[in-house]
Formats: sequence, structure tokens, C-alpha cells
Amino acid sequence: MKNNIFAGLTVGIIALPLSMALAIAIGVPPQNGLYTAIIAGIVASIFGSSKINISGPTAAFVVILIPIVQEFGLSGLLLCGLMSGFILLLMGFFKLGNLIELIPYPVTVGFTTGIAVVIATFQIKDFFGLNIEHFTGHFHQKVYTLISSFPTFKLTELLVGIVTLFILILWPKTKSKIPAALISLTIVTIAVYLYNDSNPNMQISTIYSTFEYHIGNIQGNGIPPIPLQFTIPWSGYSIDDINLDMFYKLIQHSVAIAILGALESLLCAVISDGMTGNRTNPNKELIGQGLANIFVPFFGGIPATAAIARSVVNIKSGGTSKVSSVIHSIFILLSIIFLAPILSYLPMASLSALLLVVAWNMSEVKHFANIIKVAPKHDVYVLLTCFILTVLLDMQIAVGVGMGLASILFIKRTIELYSINLVNNEHSSRHLNIPEHVAIYDINGPMFFGAAQSALKTLMDTKDDIKTVILNLEHVTMIDMTALVAFKSIIDNFDRNNKTLIITGVNNRISKKFERFGIKFNDDKLIMKKDINSILDELE
Repeated sequence: MKNNIFAGLTVGIIALPLSMALAIAIGVPPQNGLYTAIIAGIVASIFGSSKINISGPTAAFVVILIPIVQEFGLSGLLLCGLMSGFILLLMGFFKLGNLIELIPYPVTVGFTTGIAVVIATFQIKDFFGLNIEHFTGHFHQKVYTLISSFPTFKLTELLVGIVTLFILILWPKTKSKIPAALISLTIVTIAVYLYNDSNPNMQISTIYSTFEYHIGNIQGNGIPPIPLQFTIPWSGYSIDDINLDMFYKLIQHSVAIAILGALESLLCAVISDGMTGNRTNPNKELIGQGLANIFVPFFGGIPATAAIARSVVNIKSGGTSKVSSVIHSIFILLSIIFLAPILSYLPMASLSALLLVVAWNMSEVKHFANIIKVAPKHDVYVLLTCFILTVLLDMQIAVGVGMGLASILFIKRTIELYSINLVNNEHSSRHLNIPEHVAIYDINGPMFFGAAQSALKTLMDTKDDIKTVILNLEHVTMIDMTALVAFKSIIDNFDRNNKTLIITGVNNRISKKFERFGIKFNDDKLIMKKDINSILDELE
């Protein structure tokens, strides 16, 4: 129990500033990130499968949530999060967790590296203290805005960012168990507070100076020092606004959030299982993440998923049960209640430096470069496509295209497992007198829409002097509707050309599919036999 309490406190210290930084990065007040960490950390751990995963706001979501906030505001984001929760729930109930795990590695690396580039680029504004009033548009537009705004950079903000970054990088080398974020942010926040207090006309930007809150009759600057407040996610909309048109606009964002959340959560589970030897049930994990995202919006939280970095810290700090995640959430809740005024003085440049480190850690630069160097060219094309679309266009497009490319890759490589081969010579040693008008083919691998046309073309092209074709399906593992239709075309073609088709080695499952489809065997032109050798004995 002591180890789990210590691990929960350690993760809580890391998650506290990070949750605020991630909320700010997508364009909402920092407390919304804190509310997310509190609710998701408890609900996902209780109802999910993993014992040691820590859930909350993550860097992976930043790119996909920014355009939602810019177009629909906080209420639109909460609604998207709510709908994505139901989608995740359905994915878990329909046992799609195992399918999500099949996403090719180049796709996930392309996503994560692209996300890291975008996150790092967007932190330049606060890291350099640039004066930008409207930081909107696509990636290239924001880059242009950053470049054109560089003359407005503030040396004091830059120094704060550099010092924070310097400590974040060097402190882990001391091997201390105290998190680098706690040391760096504590030192820099104290220094910035003293500087602002003595220089009222040259203030360094902090959470207090950047954000205001209005909750009921209570208003102020910084982070509201009050516990969680129940809220209605759609409260920002009038009754007239809530209609099918709005649903159609939000559902596409919700699907993208759900898919990315599922990928991130299950990738986190794979990593944590590898470190601990546990076995996470992917479908139960999706149900836990779905319930977390359903609960979170009712407390003002943004979409959440399992966080890889925080989960790894939890494991290394001794976390072995769900207690550590609950402790981490309680720590953040108590910090809001008792430390909100202090937390409000965190410098914006320091939070940007924290996210720069997060972006670097998630960028997988080494893996990205290694794929380009050693991977097959198709994997490289997929990697670069996902990366470029994530950076330059839109995360939704990247998710859609990435999933499509993953499917195409899967189909292509499954087709490569399929083969149809003329094997007369292989049988000639045992059966010396195989008639010349007999052709024997072995079909290996699954027969589905990707392979059916190959079989159809091969058999349709048999020479006119071939009167009997034997198909050995002993190594065919499955057959789909397209392949059945192709078989019917072959049968009809053979019937017109007065040829006989003999099928052998069919297992009971495929035999029943033939029967249900209406293919009838055991007549003069269409024969099914269990053993190919008995057929060849009869033909000799």
C-alpha cells in the first residue's frame, strides 16, 4: 500500500502542471485539464482493465482538440468528449479492442511524431512571449504568424522558458526520485513571483495574469480554488442550436477522438504490460476509457485517455494497483482546494517548456528515422503520409487516411500469403500416369476478396486441352462471399467448356459455406472429394 501511495503522489506531482499545460495548449482554461485528471484517473482505473495505467489529458489529443475549441468553444468540446465516450463504450462492448491493436507501427509512429511537431511548434508563442492576438488557422498559417510576430518576443519570458527547460533536462541525470517538474517549476515560479512583485510595469505572464474564471457569483484570476462542480456539457447551447445539423458536425470529431483515444490507451497498455508482465483486457480497457469520457464532461473535463509517460512513472515509482491512480486524482483535487492561488502563479513560459519536453519524448525521432532507413518502401510511404497529414492538414484526415492505409497494408500482405500453384510435377513421383488433360492446383492461404480474382484469372486461363482441373483446398483457412462468387463463375465457365472441376481437402466449415451458397457437388462436372490421392488413383 505504501508503494502505491508514494507512486500516486509522484504521478500526481507530474500530472498537476502537465494537465494545466495541456488544457492551455488546446485553448481552454487550465482548471479543465485538472478536472479531467481527477475524474478520468478514478473512473478509468476502476472500470478499466489495467491496474497501473494513469488516465487524464494527453499530448496526443492536443492537435485534434484545438480546431474543435476554435470552432465550437468549450461546450462543443465537452459534447465531443461525451459522444466519444459512448463510441469507446460501443467499441469495447463489440470487442473491437483486439482490432485496434492491429494498427501498423508506421501509422502510430507517423501520428505521434506529427503530433509532437505540432505541439512543439505551438509552444513557441508562450516560450518566447510573442504578442499574438489571434493564433488560429492551419499549421502553415500559424507558422507564418509565429515568424511574423518574432519581433515582439520578450527576453524575460524566453529566459524563464530556457531555465525551466534546462532544469527539466538536467535534473533526471541526478537520479533523484523527486520529479524534475516539481523542482523546475517550483524554482522558476518563486523567481518569477519575486520578479513580478518588484517590477509591476514589466510582468512575466502567468496563469493568474492570463486566465479569468466566472463560476456562479464567484470570479477571479488564475485557477478557481473550489472543488469539482457538476455542469451540463451542452449548457453553452440554446435549445434551437441542439439539432441534427450540430450532431453531424460534432460526430466526425467524436469518432476521431475515440479512435485516437483507443489507440493511445491500448498502446499504453501494451507498454505497461511489457514492463510488469500483466495482461490487460483491451475490450475492458476501452469500456473503462469510454465511461471516463462520459463522466468527465459533466465536471468540465476535456477528453481523456491513458497517458504513457505518467503510467511509466507510476510503474517505476512502485505502483502495482489501481490505488495509485486514485491517489493521484485525490492529490490533484486537494491541490486545487488548498494550492490554487500558488498554482496560479506558474509562468506560461515554464508550462510551454514542460510541453516541449513532452513533445520531444513522444516524437520517437529514433524510431521515425529507423523506419525510413530499414523498413520496406510501403511502410515508409505510410509513415510519411500519416506524418505530413497530421502536421499540415488535419488530425481527422490523418486518422481517416491512416486507418485506410492500415487496412490496405493488411489486405496487401494477406494477399501475399495467398498462392495458387500448378503442382502436377509434385504428384508425378507417386502417380506416374496422370493424364495430360488433368491439371492439379494447390491453393494456399485465405480466399477473400483480395485473392479471389487471382484464382479466377488463373483457372479461367487454363488451356483448352485441359479437361479436368483438381483444386486442393487443404490449406485454405477461410473463404468469403467474393471468393464464393468467383467459384461460381469458374464452375459456370467450366460447364460451358465441358470441363470437370474436382475440389479436395475442403474442411467442414468451408463445405457448409459452399452448401449455403447453393453450390452442389457430386455430379459429373463438379465433384468434391476428401483425399486428392484417391482421385489421382482413379484417373490413372
